[in-house]
Amino acid sequence: MAKLTAPAVRAAAPGRHHDGDGLYLNVQPGGARSWLLRVQVDGKRRDIGLGTADLSPRSVGKGTPSPIDIPLLQRKLLTLAEAREKARMLREAAKAGLDPILERDRERRRIPKFRDAAKEAHAAWKDGRKDKEAATFLRSLEIHAYPVIGDMRVDAIAASDISKVLAPIWTSKPDMGRKVRQRIGRVLNFAHGKGWRASEAPGKSVTASLPRQPKGGNYRAMPYTDVPALVEQLRGKSPTSGRQALLFQILTAARPGEVRAATWQQIDFDKAEWNRPASIMKAGEAHTVTLSKAAVDVLKAARGERARPDALVFPGRGGGMFSNMTLNKVLKDHDQPYDAHGFRSSFRDWAAERMPETPDAVAEAALAHIVSDKVVRAYKRTTFIEMRRELLEAWGHFACREESA
Repeated sequence: MAKLTAPAVRAAAPGRHHDGDGLYLNVQPGGARSWLLRVQVDGKRRDIGLGTADLSPRSVGKGTPSPIDIPLLQRKLLTLAEAREKARMLREAAKAGLDPILERDRERRRIPKFRDAAKEAHAAWKDGRKDKEAATFLRSLEIHAYPVIGDMRVDAIAASDISKVLAPIWTSKPDMGRKVRQRIGRVLNFAHGKGWRASEAPGKSVTASLPRQPKGGNYRAMPYTDVPALVEQLRGKSPTSGRQALLFQILTAARPGEVRAATWQQIDFDKAEWNRPASIMKAGEAHTVTLSKAAVDVLKAARGERARPDALVFPGRGGGMFSNMTLNKVLKDHDQPYDAHGFRSSFRDWAAERMPETPDAVAEAALAHIVSDKVVRAYKRTTFIEMRRELLEAWGHFACREESA
């Protein structure tokens, strides 16, 4: 039971006076009075200062209340009743596994709105990026995110708020929807690193209330279950440069433009890797593709007399780069109504449904998508290369009908 009364607070002698439930009135020899909460946090005792004891007339029911509604956790001058309530709130926070000191100080910290945090995240991120890529980052958020969450504090943004941003574009503009989601996540992860929010960006819960996107986004993608039949057709025909290039693109899940620009000096047969320079990559970053046995077999068949280091792996007429429509023409010649670029989605769907034990970040790295979290990106440089090798080898086995029963 509570032991103190408002008059007792005013008359208390120097020392520490227990009110109950861990709340203490601390009186200094000079007469200064303050509130203290003693609470267990992770099995350890913590003493947390709550604020100064309010000895004004309002503390005993007289006087006029403040015209400004200040949140209780933010108040530094507390009546006995307010001290008890603030102590109760922080005890509940500790029971829930939260840090009561962080909760006490949360309202006092500067928590920016989403639009302001986005500008700071962009300023920290844009150095070293392509100008166009950096510019589209903020522009896409201005158009799609700011109308919904631009004026929300970053610590208040939940999965449901992000879903509201994405709903209008998730199926009508699937590629943009994915980009906006990734960029919102980058801002919220940046905010977490700054201490502005308690957690990183929500993950799978964001899309729980969104409809399934069309397969392939803006590209017509072949269902992954049909890929082995097409691969069999391609391997059964004469090995033209276009057919070999399409086979290689399917087996590596690469972009058509990256396959068109591939040269022999990028291929490391000893390590079974395709080391692609930044100049041919969409994101402007060099990227290594691990080559499955099936992909290496395609390269060996294509090598012939064209193994000069600077020569194109899959040249067009006269040895130059073939048209960006060539791979789609190969598909059309085989009566397939799909886009070559869509095989990246075929691979991604296969990885999600047939390789669920593989982390999403590994499949994204295999597609040369930027993994935004710095810790994950650092991890990618080591373990991810071997995990990607296993993933693409399994894809090669599947596409060539060699996977185990």
